[in-house]
Amino acid sequence: MSDSAADKGIGDGTRAVRAGLPEPVKYEPTLPGPVFAAHFHLPGEATGPYKYGRDENPTWTHLEHAIGELEAPGQDGVETLVFASGMAAISSVLFSQLRAGDAVVLPDDGYQVLPLVREQLEAYGIEVRTAPTGGDAQLDLLDGAKLLWLETPSNPGLDVCDVRRLAEAAHARGALVAVDNTLASPLGQRPLELGADFAVASGTKQLTGHGDVLLGYVAGTDAAAMAAVRRWRKVVGAIPGPMEAWLAHRSIATLQLRVDRQNATALVLAQALRERADVTGLRYPGLPDDPSYKIASQQMRRYGCVVSFTLPTRARAEHFLDALRLVDDATSFGGVRSTAERRGRWGGDAVPEGFVRLSVGAEDPEDLVADVLRALDESAR
Repeated sequence: MSDSAADKGIGDGTRAVRAGLPEPVKYEPTLPGPVFAAHFHLPGEATGPYKYGRDENPTWTHLEHAIGELEAPGQDGVETLVFASGMAAISSVLFSQLRAGDAVVLPDDGYQVLPLVREQLEAYGIEVRTAPTGGDAQLDLLDGAKLLWLETPSNPGLDVCDVRRLAEAAHARGALVAVDNTLASPLGQRPLELGADFAVASGTKQLTGHGDVLLGYVAGTDAAAMAAVRRWRKVVGAIPGPMEAWLAHRSIATLQLRVDRQNATALVLAQALRERADVTGLRYPGLPDDPSYKIASQQMRRYGCVVSFTLPTRARAEHFLDALRLVDDATSFGGVRSTAERRGRWGGDAVPEGFVRLSVGAEDPEDLVADVLRALDESAR
């Protein structure tokens, strides 16, 4: 990676467009194309960086450097590994660090696949303790734990916990700390700077931002712990394709532009929704009266692109979603096209039937807000 790209003092936009680029070579592209290779020339002793396609790939290397520069600019000793999906990345940390008899602390209001993860962990003889994200409630469950898993802001409730406080408490008890940074993105929050051992995320969401790539990553500071994560990736084979890795790297160049537009519009939308009597339970960490605002303002650089709220009934929420013209009824979040969904349709989230998670895209703010308010009016008839 270039010295200038690793310089902590440069702006997010400059860093994003240059992150992970190799040194310039005359007549070569600035971002090399994807390397499609299952094996590499390997005469004699098996030394060197690229031996077999399940272990390493030059396209992954460029992307891993880029993500590392975003998650921990100017910080030495950080390793990043990319995976086939966010869940592959999450699983790699949990199952590489925990053994039968260990205890792990998870949020009970996190990503809706975590209950399935809990079942698998318990099947392997691992004790799982859970508490809500808000109020740093996981703090009370740390004694004897091997790993603390944080998700902040939480998905879909948008609660925030104090990463630095929890990391210090966990480390004092001998536990490692992982933070799911998916909703914040590395431009919104840097868990490693806040004391976490791992920053984990689904690159499917805002990092790549176009809804066309499944990807995950783990960035970490502990060499031994990251070696175990790398070994898990090798054993399980949860690797991204070179085309997906290349598309992800290409997409990072516009990350700051997308994030700033989406964050600004999310705040405008949240402010507009706050004026609606038919909207309850409105959450956005960037609203000064949001329960998460104080802590979010201390540790986040941007508040994210997701707004959540509740409509009176399931039928009202479904009518609202049907009435939207500029917002797709789809799962996931962080894309350039706004999406929304009634989260209760999946199960696994402890939310009301009329709960809506809306991910703000890159549309013009006035157009998006007008569409949402019109759909609310129409669904009320």
